[in-house]
Amino acid sequence: MTEQNMQTLTDQDMQNIQKKAKTVLIGCALFNFSLGVLYAWSVLASRFALPIAEGGWGWDAAQTGLPFSLAVACFAVSMLIGGRVQDKIGPRWVMTTGGILCGLGLILSGVIGNSPIGIAISFGVIAGIGGGVGYSCATPPALKWYHPSRKGQISGITVGGFGLSAVYYSPLTAALLGAFETTTALIILGAGILILTTVFAQLVKNPPPGYLPAVPANYQAPAADAPKKASTDFTWKEMMQTSRFWLVFIMFVASASVGLMVIGNVTIIAREQIGITDAGILAMMASLLALINTLGRIIGGAISDKIGRVNALYLMLIIQVLNMIGFMFYSNLAGLILGVSLVGFCFGAFLSIFPALTADQYGLKNFGQNYGIMFLAWGVAGFVGPTIASSVFAATGSFYMTYVICAIMTGVMIFVNVIIQRGIATQAKSQS
Repeated sequence: MTEQNMQTLTDQDMQNIQKKAKTVLIGCALFNFSLGVLYAWSVLASRFALPIAEGGWGWDAAQTGLPFSLAVACFAVSMLIGGRVQDKIGPRWVMTTGGILCGLGLILSGVIGNSPIGIAISFGVIAGIGGGVGYSCATPPALKWYHPSRKGQISGITVGGFGLSAVYYSPLTAALLGAFETTTALIILGAGILILTTVFAQLVKNPPPGYLPAVPANYQAPAADAPKKASTDFTWKEMMQTSRFWLVFIMFVASASVGLMVIGNVTIIAREQIGITDAGILAMMASLLALINTLGRIIGGAISDKIGRVNALYLMLIIQVLNMIGFMFYSNLAGLILGVSLVGFCFGAFLSIFPALTADQYGLKNFGQNYGIMFLAWGVAGFVGPTIASSVFAATGSFYMTYVICAIMTGVMIFVNVIIQRGIATQAKSQS
């Protein structure tokens, strides 16, 4: 269908197309909502670490940590593969493959049973690859169906689905482990993932050639930091040859590392800094963190549509700096809840702003692969953040210096954002 044909469509035709756009968006969000198997690992690891006499598998810390570390690494790296393939053939079958691999990894974990190496391969490698391949395909098609002015909001909704899965994956996994043998629970969980992701993937496809998204009501001119013309569709090589890519990549690593330093150690911070050991309070904080994280993805993306990506980054970075300073003084539950909520919100916002910024600067044609490369920053942060936090805590017995490091890192990123803003302004002038 050509652009000329699209322009001659009746109002009813356009309404039908917009219904398809909403269906695709819902399918992408629900697919991610079903794919968040990484959030089940903490519960699974707790069961695996129990002594055999208590119904566990008697694993040590290294054995329980390896599958998750592999899953995070495979998730990040496999986004490159999934992103490139979906750019070539479309998202539906790539998402289907990712969902099947993710579910199959859990099913195989149940079949294999008490084998640290076997679980490392089935959960860490197979499920991790499936998760990354599937996740890489959820945002690109959704962005193509909607007006460019809504990139932040749409990316926030799609990645928000993944964040929201944290709310139910842990209690669901705990319930399955309470009702069934560990191996059976893994098989049931894997089968559910396989079925749901396969169903939701069938709702997703790219728009037809020549498709022109409807202009939103009350549409306003782009923010000052956005290019005045449509961005060029960069290949991944062309993208990586720009200095702006590396600045954004470094900012992604730093901002995600700060979030993961705190998010990954919430229960330890609560115990050591506030003296909270009540399991119910700790579970409440984990659920609150997941909800705020999801809200941050949706609201943060929408804010970036209104005030521009760079300005939204300024806002989140400033909040994060002040919050890290605040963590040095949070001494009660109310203060800790405030601090954790702000960390979760900013972390979620970054995860919706960076894909929208990548699409703004490097186009949608190769967005799957391009953002797959950009998302490697999250994988790097998954190693850097927890490593710094655990090393500092082991050396000092507290997280005080971790907060200082986080505040300094975030402060430096504010200055990096200034450089990015100048580069974008220069690009906009050259296009005008």
